[in-house]
Amino acid sequence: MKRISISTLGAVVLAVTLTGCSRDNVQVYHVATNETVLPQAPAVASASPAAMPTSMPGDMPAPDNSGQPQLKYTLPDGWKEKPLTQMRVASFTASENGKDADISVVPLGGMSGGDLANVNRWRGQVALPPIDEDASTKSAESVAIADKTGSLYDIAGTETGSGDQVRILGAILHGDDAVWYFKMTGDAALVEKQKPNFIAFLKSVDFGKLPPPSTMDLSKLPASHPDISAMGATAAPATDAGDQPAWTVPAGWQPGQLAQFLVARFVVKGNGDAGATVNVSQLVGDGGGLVPNVNRWRAQLGLPPASDDDIAKLATIDASGSKATVVEISGIDPRSNKPASLVGVVLPLTSQTWFYKLMGDASVVAAQKDAFIKFVQSAKYP
Repeated sequence: MKRISISTLGAVVLAVTLTGCSRDNVQVYHVATNETVLPQAPAVASASPAAMPTSMPGDMPAPDNSGQPQLKYTLPDGWKEKPLTQMRVASFTASENGKDADISVVPLGGMSGGDLANVNRWRGQVALPPIDEDASTKSAESVAIADKTGSLYDIAGTETGSGDQVRILGAILHGDDAVWYFKMTGDAALVEKQKPNFIAFLKSVDFGKLPPPSTMDLSKLPASHPDISAMGATAAPATDAGDQPAWTVPAGWQPGQLAQFLVARFVVKGNGDAGATVNVSQLVGDGGGLVPNVNRWRAQLGLPPASDDDIAKLATIDASGSKATVVEISGIDPRSNKPASLVGVVLPLTSQTWFYKLMGDASVVAAQKDAFIKFVQSAKYP
């Protein structure tokens, strides 16, 4: 087995959750595809954000994924890399006795459709009827993905039309601000045989980290921005100050490591080991919609989805001439199995939506809530 490191694509299409984009390219079977294959790429591949689409079928927005970390993994024996597509950040094939299986890795920010919707999409690809939430939960296996725990679904059925036996191994990992989908599709017997390799691949994944962001040069702030040099605050860290809002960061907030889909991250320390993080991300359009994003945050604290009516009743604040929705959630952080709280703000602007999230120890979140809201309201967008 060999260790591989690739630069992931500069933008990832959200369309994997949509019916029109759900038919991945499997070599052995006559599965329709609307993925656009990029030119043949070497082992280390990257794509410019400008080369990626900014919207998808049905006018659903694609996230700006230009700041992704590197994805590293151990490639199982017999797996071969394939050209990347606009949907994938990694792509492979496994073959034996004339039979092939296709392997893909797709990360999604903002709206990801929900686990049940994706499981039923996969079931539809092998001519199986949809199932309910309870049956989906019972069918999931726990699986190690990198140093986290994800859900693995083993789905066997037939190819519509030919009747060939096909199988899908689909793994889902919920990260802080993205959902990762790992999928193997192909001949049923071959996929079953490759399952140990697929599980080993998942465990070998390393999402990597971006270099620590540098502090913005105060001289680059817009002329209209108030002087913050004596306010006990710092300008926001940025990979490109011209693309980031000018805002006033509360005293004590420290720049943190950027991760996938994030524009900015801050670390807030409390007493002892208590702490919280502030994540800021931005998507074009409505970012997938308010309801899916609120329920994505709820899932991060182990809570069930809220109804559309309940979400419609959430409080709002004025920010940048718009009405922003404020989300307050308390639950259990599945990573630490400790109580945690979350305050989130969803701010729709003319052609984009900004997502602000304060999450961590309940006491730290409660103490920082007012400062967090003022931070959101202080932002002046380029």
